[in-house]
Amino acid sequence: MTLAHTAPARPSGAGRLASDTWSSMLRVLLNYRHSPGLLAASLGVPVVMVVVFGYVLGSAMQVPGGGDYREFLMPGLFAMVATNGIMPTMVGAARDVARGVTDRLRSMPVSRTGLLLGQTLADLLVSVVVLALLALVGLAAGWQARNGLADAAGAFALLLLFRFVMTWVGTLFGLAVGKEEAAGQLSVAVFPLAMVTNAYVPTGGMPGWLRFLADWNPVSAVVQACRELFGNPSAAGAAWPTQHAVLAALLWSAVLLAVCMPLAVRKFATHGR
Repeated sequence: MTLAHTAPARPSGAGRLASDTWSSMLRVLLNYRHSPGLLAASLGVPVVMVVVFGYVLGSAMQVPGGGDYREFLMPGLFAMVATNGIMPTMVGAARDVARGVTDRLRSMPVSRTGLLLGQTLADLLVSVVVLALLALVGLAAGWQARNGLADAAGAFALLLLFRFVMTWVGTLFGLAVGKEEAAGQLSVAVFPLAMVTNAYVPTGGMPGWLRFLADWNPVSAVVQACRELFGNPSAAGAAWPTQHAVLAALLWSAVLLAVCMPLAVRKFATHGR
């Protein structure tokens, strides 16, 4: 009698999603392991940011209503770490498309959502380390979370949520562009998103049209929410997002995620068709 050898059945449903998410996450994390320079750059940038903005530029800055500029600045730098999730995921997604990795993955019996979710969760783990380092550097520079542990935990949870959302935005753009060089050039467009905000300076001194853009920028809502939760100096304007910053940050995150996540999964599944 001949015994037939059959391959073990793949899990289905939630089990398949979890398995594919885990495998995809390990793939991205191993890339960091084999590219220590990439991780070193991710960890080194926060230190440079605190020195340049907090000490070099901060010496000429004054916070309206008083307060230490470095305490005003730190929530903005935290939010910049969250916002910068767009760039590496956009370039990585475009690189996978250009090198045929996306086509190979699509040809396999794997969860499309799981593959992309694993990549975004891997980025989230790396960002936890970067935010922790930035917090330590900030503490050494005189920054404090003055509203207690619970509010500080809420602020970091909000930052991680926004970073998660930004990775989906970057994934969608990277899949749409499909070329690594073009994605790298497009990442320059993130610069206005990061700079036309209340992260580095109060918006009150900006021209009216620019102040409107800055106040309604999702990044500004995250920055202001973190300042409130950390108990740091603030210069909130009269715009609704800055007056209801925590709610505005959550609403922006929910809307962007609801739009970009399904579009990214669909683009991944139908790429090349």
